[in-house]
This record gives sequence, C-alpha cells and structure tokens, in this order.
Amino acid sequence: MPSFDVVSEIDSHELANAVDQANREIANRFDFKGSDAKIEVTEEAMTLSADSDFQIQQMQPIILQKLTKRGIDISCLDQGEIQTSGQKAKQVMTVRQGIDKETASKIVKSIKSSKMKVQAAIQGEQVRITGKKRDDLQEAIAMLKGGDFGLPMQFNNFRD
Repeated sequence: MPSFDVVSEIDSHELANAVDQANREIANRFDFKGSDAKIEVTEEAMTLSADSDFQIQQMQPIILQKLTKRGIDISCLDQGEIQTSGQKAKQVMTVRQGIDKETASKIVKSIKSSKMKVQAAIQGEQVRITGKKRDDLQEAIAMLKGGDFGLPMQFNNFRD
C-alpha cells in the first residue's frame, strides 16, 4: 500500500554553513569592527551575542538571509527576547525540528475532514499517510502544502 511520511527537519550541516557565512560577514562589516559579535549554534538553538541590542537587531537579517539562501525555512525558528546584561546582549533562536502532538493532530484532522481516500497516523514526531492510489497521496501532499500549520513540512519516504 503506497505511503509517505510528513516530517519537519532541518539539515544541520546547512545550518552550520549558514552560521559560518553569517559570522564571516559580521566579522568583515565596518559597524561590527572591534566588537565581540558572533553567532553560535548548538543542536537545538542559535545564540546571537553582541555588545548591544542594536547590534543584535543588525545581526538578525544577516542570519535570516543566509538561512534562506541555504534553503532552510525560517518559519522553523522561535526568536526569543533580546536579553541585556551589563555590556553584553544576547538572543536565543530555537530551531524547531519534528512535528509536535498538537500540529500532528491538526494535520490528521485536516486530512480526515477533506474526505480524501487516505489514512493518517501519528508516529512520534512524524505523520504517516497511506492510501490505495498514488494519485490520492499526491492530492494529500498538495492539500498539506496549501495548508498553514506553522512549521515547514517535508514529504519523504514515498513508497509505492
């Protein structure tokens, strides 16, 4: 029976490359000369640190542009508040991966309400959609691409 998985994943290698490019651009910009402005990345978050909150605001479009050029959807980022302490400012941007239970149930509910001849099942942080015909699955993909679920979705593991 044909099936595919709906997932929300970020290529961590591309994320690291985008952060490296942004750090290089920040190091070369005149308005950041002599400051300790940098972006650090961990598995689940990016930390923007600089001397002032104004510099953090200047760094945001740089990193968002680099992420977009690398093919990473920026809707997967949760931008935290800018925190200032003394002479330093920092902001944590959380990188969301996987589909949470609420969003997965919205996906399943929208598929069931569309009256398509497919079934959806939540499997951890992904949703598996099965159907008898390949055309039904392609119709489900088109419907999910048109919907707004608040996070980027990829469709992989398509099997006939």
